[in-house]
Amino acid sequence: MKLPLQITFKGMDPSPAIEARIRERAQKLERFYDRIMSCRVVVEAPHRHHYKGNLYHIALDLTVPRGEIVVNRNDERNHAHEDVHVAIRDAFAAAARQLEDYGRKQRGDVKVHEAPEHGRIARVFAYEGYGFIETADGLEVYFHQNALVDSKLETLDVGELVRFVKSDEESEKGPQATTVQLLGKHRLVG
Repeated sequence: MKLPLQITFKGMDPSPAIEARIRERAQKLERFYDRIMSCRVVVEAPHRHHYKGNLYHIALDLTVPRGEIVVNRNDERNHAHEDVHVAIRDAFAAAARQLEDYGRKQRGDVKVHEAPEHGRIARVFAYEGYGFIETADGLEVYFHQNALVDSKLETLDVGELVRFVKSDEESEKGPQATTVQLLGKHRLVG
């Protein structure tokens, strides 16, 4: 890592082995976001009055353009952190996740979820196990009974409102819905 790395030990003597592990992990953070400006790491040893159950606490503070990434977890229930190397691994893994998220936000990469379409039940063939939905623009979309969420094909009535997700691939019967959810017993008048 070509950026300033500050390592502080609290409640324990500095350890070359721990410092080397931290430098190695800090260098790998650049894979997740390559514009880190500084990295400060605090390794805090457990209180010495306990014989068992002493957990190491690792805090990271990363300076990035227009922000700061802080990892400061002190999970008293995670007994794996009795090993300082495991605590270091977990802290840097959390920092990596936060850096990835920060990088996505900076680039404007946002997950886009398509909103489900709405329509009404046009035809139902209960014995054959399928039906058709009519969309607002008059298109018919095929659905199989396995696409129904919390409903049974036999209980559907023509005209009932549904929300559905259309598949990218068409079926033999044309456009196909992969998920169909009943919106209630309302009817569309058309």
